[in-house]
Amino acid sequence: MRRPLWLALGCAGLMVAAACSAPGDSGDSGADGAAASTAAVATSCGSDPVTLKGYFETGFPVPKELANEFTKQFPNVKWDIREDQFAVITQNAPRVLADDPPDLMRLPQVSELVKDGLLKNLDGYAQAYGWDKWPASQLEQMRVGSNGQRGDGPLFAQGLNFSMTGVFYNKKLAAQIGMTEPPATLADLDALLQKAKDAGITPINQFNGGATGGLAFPLQNLMAAYGEPGPINDWIFQKPGATIDTPTNLQATKHLEKWIKAGYFASDINSQDYATMMSRFIGGKALFIFDGDWESGNLDKQMAGNAGFFLMPSAQPGGKRAAMSAPLTYGISAKAAHADCAAFFLNWVATNQKARDIDVSVGGSHPMGPSDAYMPPVKEGTVTAATLEAGATIGQDNGSMDFIANATGAIYAKSWTPQLQKLVAGQQTPEALLKSVQKDYESQVKG
Repeated sequence: MRRPLWLALGCAGLMVAAACSAPGDSGDSGADGAAASTAAVATSCGSDPVTLKGYFETGFPVPKELANEFTKQFPNVKWDIREDQFAVITQNAPRVLADDPPDLMRLPQVSELVKDGLLKNLDGYAQAYGWDKWPASQLEQMRVGSNGQRGDGPLFAQGLNFSMTGVFYNKKLAAQIGMTEPPATLADLDALLQKAKDAGITPINQFNGGATGGLAFPLQNLMAAYGEPGPINDWIFQKPGATIDTPTNLQATKHLEKWIKAGYFASDINSQDYATMMSRFIGGKALFIFDGDWESGNLDKQMAGNAGFFLMPSAQPGGKRAAMSAPLTYGISAKAAHADCAAFFLNWVATNQKARDIDVSVGGSHPMGPSDAYMPPVKEGTVTAATLEAGATIGQDNGSMDFIANATGAIYAKSWTPQLQKLVAGQQTPEALLKSVQKDYESQVKG
């Protein structure tokens, strides 16, 4: 939400006195990826032909739109992009970074990848480009200390934007049940869900099939409705003694189970993927979905004037709001062939006016970057306007949380997803679910 910075071109574009080097020669990243952090870096892609190798998440247009625009502005840079679902990337990340290292990769989680020396330390670029002058909250989730804890220490990733989650709703269906404004409390939301069910409308459609447990979205929103975001972030950041098995999180999991048993979710959610959820919602077959602002631009096109957004309400009247709010995280392999060019791209995404336009118009998300950087105008009454306004509320309430699926590299695919699928099937209790996830977490952190 800002004005554009200059584009760094060669030695003349350096923001600090870092020596120029050939693209890709970023100093000694070392086998542990955390070695040289302030070695000389080049702040351009040069003029010779470069092919950046990317490993992106499928189904999200922003990265490819940014890549295409980057090539328009820098024709010597082409892209070789591979795409996979997030769950697949989660499982593949260590092997891909080690055996087939991309220059730029969508990261599911950073702690274990840093421990294994698979990610490049970006402190040298942060100094050269001035990222360390940005609001600290933008980067803290991507910092990892020597003890493996996130939140401080060297920078090992960057964001293509800063996303936030909440509840999207169909305005026409909302009007049918008398919903004239977003719910102010969790009890108000419960009442709307029952009204929708009584009216023959699917209250919530949520993906939860295969290797992607989408019920983690409403569950974490419920956790935020009942408790403070701080302890959840501590758990995600692997702080000593942190646990997900808390009294307020148990309340949240029981509330989710209540929604399941009440029939508020589509009956086939355990076989639904993300694309099916979006197709049904856009087709007017559900009142609510829990999702992120990366869909705002899409919904403004596909459901123009008929989609709304609100933050999850608190369990208490007047309670503060919290939401999963995290960068769309990308990292550079410790073995990247074109690390300097990849870092130049990351800086360009945050500071170039056209790139920031794409972040907002296509992604519907808040761009990264300096606090005074250019912010694209947004049409009043759009979903994008609603999500950006909600982001300001989260900032005021200090309610930003990372995603519980990011606590370890394996926690999403091996813990949250199967446990939430069992909860839907009536094969797991809320108490046992949290205990099982915590046990897996402790084993994965120690391992």
